Amino acid sequence: MNTKQQNYTGPFLAMVFLFLIVGFLTTANTQFQGPLKEAFLADAGSLQNTFATLITFSWFLAYPLSGPIGSRWVNNHGYKGTLLRGLMVMAAGLAMFFISSWVTVRYPQAILHIGKISLHIGFIIFLLGSFVTGASATILQVVINPYLSACSIKGTQSIQRLAIGGTANSIGTTVAPYFVTGIVFGGVAAEDVNINQIMVPFLALTAVILILLALLSRFSLPDIEGTRNEGNEKPEKSVWSFSHLTLGVIAIFFYVGVEVCIGGNINLYAIEKGLASPALLATVYWGGMLVGRSIGSSLSRISPKTQLIITTVSASVLVIAAMIMDNPWILAAAGLFHSIMWGAIFTLATARLGKYTSIASGVFMIGVVGGAILPLLQGMIADAAGIWRYSWFIVLFGELFMLFYALIGSKIRQTAD
Repeated sequence: MNTKQQNYTGPFLAMVFLFLIVGFLTTANTQFQGPLKEAFLADAGSLQNTFATLITFSWFLAYPLSGPIGSRWVNNHGYKGTLLRGLMVMAAGLAMFFISSWVTVRYPQAILHIGKISLHIGFIIFLLGSFVTGASATILQVVINPYLSACSIKGTQSIQRLAIGGTANSIGTTVAPYFVTGIVFGGVAAEDVNINQIMVPFLALTAVILILLALLSRFSLPDIEGTRNEGNEKPEKSVWSFSHLTLGVIAIFFYVGVEVCIGGNINLYAIEKGLASPALLATVYWGGMLVGRSIGSSLSRISPKTQLIITTVSASVLVIAAMIMDNPWILAAAGLFHSIMWGAIFTLATARLGKYTSIASGVFMIGVVGGAILPLLQGMIADAAGIWRYSWFIVLFGELFMLFYALIGSKIRQTAD
């Protein structure tokens, strides 16, 4: 198959739409931290922030476990087969959120006691749903990222196509906080949330994914030549032998970690400071991501390396200023610069990998576990210190590592040729 003879416009638009869904669900999951902290964790004592951040931890823990599975599925079943399987997993995860609410309402006395801490079984099921839905998002991105990067669309380069997908992703992340606070919980204060309010929205989302699965099963999604191993072909090299990929995985660990630290924990920071409408801060942050990615989709003449240098330096300045001034609004502005980091890192990390691209895409997902570890670690620090203000040093360290990757770590020392 000659990829230049293929028209990838339709499949490209499908990948963009799926990226929107992934962004929407990822951010919606993090926005449940505040409401469920009130609904489930009143008896968690001094570990309320730690247990609340387990919602995000469970989602992103799925990435290192599911990424390699996704890449194997791509090699064995192709892009379309993997896409459909990922959507099946997503429907199962969303159904678990519904079950979490149903069990909580139906069996209010189903409590798990851990020392002096009491957790409802429904909360445990919600964490499991976060993990399974996170696994589905991982598998979908193993398809989406290399497809956007490699499919040929006239007048675009790979980082532009990733930025366009990222723009759709940001639309999803921007509306997700309103979906959780305004639609799921009806705009009530956090202390007044009712867990049975999540039943109907998640049942509806499950139905939407099943309908999408049925539609995409009839959709033509051609494979892209030279981006995956065919059949039982054994790779001659270890994917970890490419240093620019290995360091790129570490860079994406810090990128996703700092993105989720701000996007997921800024509302807890705002609640601590007594700010009205904490979800608005998250909306501003994700809205900045949307604006930045919209701009990034038009930057055809600025290299990914230069884009990453400029954005990491700018974000670092904002994080430092936010800590000095103890101002969450300054922190929210970092979303504008976080917006194109994913595309820049992915483009640099998978450059000149050829048939190792699909394997690298799965390996790349391992780094996304940073979205599980760093926010949880930040929550633990906030609990230990009794304040969120200085926990943002974690974000600053991540920005500085990404700057190192842009300047030094992204240099290609070995190729697939």
